[in-house]
Amino acid sequence: MSEHEPSSPFVQVNYRKYDGSLHWNLRMRRLGEDEHGVWLGLPASSVMRKGHDHEVPIAEAHVVLFPRDAWWTASFNAPPRSTEIYCDITTPPLWPSSAEVTMVDLDLDVLRKRGSATPLLVDEDEFAEHQAHYGYPADVIRSAEESARWLMHAVAERTGPFDGRHLGWLAMVG
Repeated sequence: MSEHEPSSPFVQVNYRKYDGSLHWNLRMRRLGEDEHGVWLGLPASSVMRKGHDHEVPIAEAHVVLFPRDAWWTASFNAPPRSTEIYCDITTPPLWPSSAEVTMVDLDLDVLRKRGSATPLLVDEDEFAEHQAHYGYPADVIRSAEESARWLMHAVAERTGPFDGRHLGWLAMVG
């Protein structure tokens, strides 16, 4: 089953590390899809987990875009959260079923603080460390770096899914 055949209003989101271990994970509500991918949402006062550890509270509502065939995902956070946009560089999201999406978190992140025009590239040290630790192949490193460059430009220029369209999806989760 693909993401185009929704049978469940909820989706289990599983970010993994390169060795397959569970990283960030949570259940989100399917909101819909557009030309940029599948949008999932979570209301304020929700929770997520890191691996199998205790729940981590999420104070503000947010939506996540899972693009088709791209090496990233993008979270859009409601105010007053200081980070408005947080993009994880990942392997392309896979949909084992309509009720689950999974991808490998490749450590690099692109974010934009609320009220700022300039995005930030973060966790470059973790990306370098994990290249050695997990043995990222050259094509994975190249794809991650290309995605980070593309996201830095798209977020700064407010193009594609970063043009404010997330506000309509965010309104759906309150």
